[in-house]
Amino acid sequence: MPLQNRVTPFGDIVAVDARGLFTGNRGIIHDPATRTLTSRRWTSKAWITCACEYKGIRRAVMAQRSWTELFFLDEATALAAGHRPCFLCRREAAEAFRGAWSVGNRVDPPLAATMDAKLHAERLDRGRKRLHALKVPLEDLPDGAMVASAEAAYLLANGLPYLWSPFGYQRAAKIGPVDGVLTPPSMLAALAAGYSPVLHPSAGC
Repeated sequence: MPLQNRVTPFGDIVAVDARGLFTGNRGIIHDPATRTLTSRRWTSKAWITCACEYKGIRRAVMAQRSWTELFFLDEATALAAGHRPCFLCRREAAEAFRGAWSVGNRVDPPLAATMDAKLHAERLDRGRKRLHALKVPLEDLPDGAMVASAEAAYLLANGLPYLWSPFGYQRAAKIGPVDGVLTPPSMLAALAAGYSPVLHPSAGC
């Protein structure tokens, strides 16, 4: 039976038999004795996206009283859920993200904690995923942005819409009425300023 550790663009953590391109965490939110989640969905404002391989370190997933290993289909999924790149295992990506954040949000290059505080306010609404208003035409959203429509998540890439699933993307003919933007505004600004997230290969299909 799969563990409950796959993150959706809505920020939910689900149990599905699917692998992802990235791991990450929100602190310790599991019981290592049962390898199940507790009632909490974060214990830190530092929601990060990590490389699945780092210096040959191997971890038994959810088996330690350490950070809870979460998994994402790709980086666009992680960004939509509110996770930024990790400054330890993904230093180059994190610095590129910080630079694009600075340009897109018109601020000095921020500390990680500053971005975390901003994101925490943007990603949650009374403990649930916050949907943000679509303020520009859909076609003007940057590559890597994700929106919600009829309880489904859609990725925008190369001007085309893709329906998200834990297993990959499926090209969509169109997106219906948009309920809101999943990618937090400050991250959306970083994407518009040139940050290029790693996308699952199915986004090119």
